[in-house]
Amino acid sequence: MPARVSESYVLRTFPYSEADLIVSFFTRDQGKLRGVAKRARRPKSPFGAGLERLSRVQMRYYQKETFELVRLDSCDMLRSPFELHSSFETSVGLDYIAEVSEQLLPAAEPNEKFFRLVTAVTEHMGAKTDRAVWCAVTYFTVWAVRLSGFLPEPRVSAESRALMDEIMTRPVAQLGEREWGKSTGADLRRFLVRLMEDHIERRLLTAPVLEAL
Repeated sequence: MPARVSESYVLRTFPYSEADLIVSFFTRDQGKLRGVAKRARRPKSPFGAGLERLSRVQMRYYQKETFELVRLDSCDMLRSPFELHSSFETSVGLDYIAEVSEQLLPAAEPNEKFFRLVTAVTEHMGAKTDRAVWCAVTYFTVWAVRLSGFLPEPRVSAESRALMDEIMTRPVAQLGEREWGKSTGADLRRFLVRLMEDHIERRLLTAPVLEAL
């Protein structure tokens, strides 16, 4: 059985047995998958720091059609999330992006646009400013809902409606030209988070933390 190699983002890990991890990861070519990483919790793990949340890696794994979980072999780091940990706000923003991606993405359905969205917003957060964090989080929230197939007419302020129109027509890097802060598009983010929670039938853990920043 030949190994697959996919450019991937690690979304979440779960302890499994004494030394292993279950890993949820989002691949560019196969969508969201879950797999078992053997010996990942041991000091000399073949995965190193590659299984940290939102690590961008080349994931090597083995997949059988009759098995729900793939078997992870190793990964090569393409970009470490530790490069982005410049502040608590940035860390919470990354947690939010990872959690929303984990909850909204269906299993094993390729979504190139969503993959490029995660890449764009995490790279924008590399500016390492609070302004970049709120810009990236708001941009990601709008497009995550749009790409997931549910985006009704927003019941928000005229200012937030104009912001959403701008988000839909401009790349995230160009949005940084405006003044950004926690209050920028706050009612738009709250509206979209409620849509997400109705869609996934659960409360997002990181959304209240963002509101409390």
